[in-house]
Amino acid sequence: MPRIAYLGPEGTFTEAALIRMAGEGMLPGGGAFSDVDPLPTDSTTAAVAAVRSGDADYACVPIENSIEGSVLPTLDSLATGPEVQIFTELTLDVAFTIAVRPNTAAGDVRTVAAFPVASAQVRNWLAANLPSARLIPAISNAAAASDVAEGRADAGVSTALAAERYGLEALASGVVDEPNARTRFVLVGQPAPPPPSTGADRTSVVLRLDNVPGALVSALTEFAIRDIDLTRIESRPTRRELGTYIFFLDCVGHIDDDAVAEALKALHRRCADVRYLGSWPTGSAVGALPPNLDEPSQWLAMLRDGKRPQGADGP
Repeated sequence: MPRIAYLGPEGTFTEAALIRMAGEGMLPGGGAFSDVDPLPTDSTTAAVAAVRSGDADYACVPIENSIEGSVLPTLDSLATGPEVQIFTELTLDVAFTIAVRPNTAAGDVRTVAAFPVASAQVRNWLAANLPSARLIPAISNAAAASDVAEGRADAGVSTALAAERYGLEALASGVVDEPNARTRFVLVGQPAPPPPSTGADRTSVVLRLDNVPGALVSALTEFAIRDIDLTRIESRPTRRELGTYIFFLDCVGHIDDDAVAEALKALHRRCADVRYLGSWPTGSAVGALPPNLDEPSQWLAMLRDGKRPQGADGP
């Protein structure tokens, strides 16, 4: 039974993502959620740390939100400390439940508990529907429901799962200012062979570059000259010295794809350090697929054997 840490407490979107990963057979080795030993933690950093310490086999953590962007604590956890690896991802539509105690009407709501990231995503709805309510910070979406259940707030910006578990009712469901709000979650574990290539994959690396002119351009060129589609480029401070940064790069493709493999080898030669975060299935194509290098390799092998392609009459 795999132990999987996640951003808790129970009832968070992260737990919902983990349940769905298990339900869709996305966990390494397969298995349903009933086969998982879930380990709620108080932060994404703690969830990844549980993998490194051996307290958990995997960690399910959010990595990117369509409204707020990258989840920075997750990025920092992946980039520092002993290496870990991403094995799968799942994107979840994010819509909130305004949870209240039974028989509570909108006019009764004077305080609303909300995780800061959540309150930013329902700001307009709250202003229009609960304009007089005062926001109270909560440590998570599920904790907002707990605050309501224990009487510390009249309403909470939470999840349907948390509202159900705390015996609350929904004052409103499907609440979100942006209807296309989505969060991407990843499953992180100890380094191991990546899942097989599916044709719809993502590869991610963290680069530490030498402090010389053109270092970043040179690194990016290794992808451009091979027609590899980059889907994310993001910098984070090294925390060692002011003005020094590491770079997160995501690309379409798998380490088993020839073009991606050649690019990674070139980065290893060029960069001060390359941290491989994994190659994993995305479920659907996220960009242009890398080119197939088999044909050029076959052509070169023919030349080495003293042969020429049929019909090659010259320029």
